[in-house]
Amino acid sequence: MYINSGYLNNSLLAFVDTSRPLIVGSCGTYRLIKQQKFPTYRPNGRIDYQLLYVANGKAHFFFHDKEEIVPAGHMVLYRPNEMQKYVYYGTDQTEVYWVHFTGSDVENILTDYGFSEKEHVFYTGTLPEYHQLFKQMIQELQLCKLHYKDMLASLLLQLFVRVNRQFTEKNSLNSYAQNEIIAATHYFGEHYNQAICIEEYAAAHNMSISWFIRIFKQYNQVTPTQYILSIRMTNAQALLERTDYNISEIAAFVGYDNPLYFSRLFKKHTGYSPSDFRKIKHIHTE
Repeated sequence: MYINSGYLNNSLLAFVDTSRPLIVGSCGTYRLIKQQKFPTYRPNGRIDYQLLYVANGKAHFFFHDKEEIVPAGHMVLYRPNEMQKYVYYGTDQTEVYWVHFTGSDVENILTDYGFSEKEHVFYTGTLPEYHQLFKQMIQELQLCKLHYKDMLASLLLQLFVRVNRQFTEKNSLNSYAQNEIIAATHYFGEHYNQAICIEEYAAAHNMSISWFIRIFKQYNQVTPTQYILSIRMTNAQALLERTDYNISEIAAFVGYDNPLYFSRLFKKHTGYSPSDFRKIKHIHTE
């Protein structure tokens, strides 16, 4: 399992702090690779707030003793003292980001950005920006640079803004369009490392290619091709950081038969060649 996390003041203890409107206490990510099962059960919940983002695969949550399978592109919000029970399975290729937060104005902030008190699960789409914001929060917590608490609050607010825009975009589509895009997003997320022809997918689901691309971008802020590329590059970065697989193997894992083509795309996407990216990450983690 891949894990990367950061904690305010390097303390793993949950806390409540009302000295500021919004305070990020911790942030991290889990990615199941070989581990079969990763359960969490907190019968009395936590004393702070927790937001989880299912970035890939799916996760199994339990609300009022009923299981709800939450696929990629959704966030789950727990308020203080709510029972938390959820499980990740390796077979689901689950990747999840999480952030814990507190503050004097949290409820008003959540209301302003569309997080209803009556719901736990929110469809948010699978924007590349979500990954970036979570990773930035993790890094801020790990490095503790000047004014990092302010930066953390700013990054979390940016996340809320992105999510709220998705709520607005979602509500502008009819139920047929929403269902089609949710299904397509889930399918691409599950099969990103396979050969996917966007035109064939649209045709197989009785959609014109122009309509499908336009609605997908309206819902997810990226085209289907950009979405698939983003998932491939994100997972390639994780493999380069945390495994010893060679470039050809990693290229094949994320869906490219030609390692040279993969390397060109990777450099265009990240600014580094795969080998240079690996060297830089190893230097930073030593």
